[in-house]
Amino acid sequence: MIDTGQSGGVYEPGTFNAPRRYCLAVLVANEPGILARVVGLFSGRGYNIESLTVDEIDATAHFSRITIVTTASQATVDQIVTQLARLIPVREVVNLTEAGNFVETCIALVKLVCDVNHHDKAKDIARKYAARIADMTNHAVIFELASERDRIERFANELRAFGAVEVARTGTLAMGCGDAVLGDISGLAQRRPA
Repeated sequence: MIDTGQSGGVYEPGTFNAPRRYCLAVLVANEPGILARVVGLFSGRGYNIESLTVDEIDATAHFSRITIVTTASQATVDQIVTQLARLIPVREVVNLTEAGNFVETCIALVKLVCDVNHHDKAKDIARKYAARIADMTNHAVIFELASERDRIERFANELRAFGAVEVARTGTLAMGCGDAVLGDISGLAQRRPA
């Protein structure tokens, strides 16, 4: 029997798995080409990356942390996690969305180009969002804000009433709540191949 579902698509009963947003944390050895291999895994299989951030978290042991946000079905994200874990430089993969509560944020620089008469109104909006002034001239103010993507967008939209707005935003940064730690870096460093 075939179920056409609400979207009009054709799926076997019980196999339709609606896409959902997932946040993955990946601990990797910081080696040349590792980011290309991770991105290649996604693009080669037709998976979409909505956000990707990466930075070295231990310069001595040469470990980096990659945070990836993707929208996929449960089956697809399970496959992504399995395939990521098979990459040799990958030390650990955690699906933060399934692991429990996690903190998620972005950092944005928001520039407002406006007449100096609007600076006070813009500063009032910035205080409301807890944004700090990173730079200010007669005709431009750059605010820095760490928050959720939607809140950053609301902040930028409020500023648009006073002039031109430019936004530069990091990808998602995320960390699981509680005492679980992504990788025992000291232990991994001792086991790292020479």
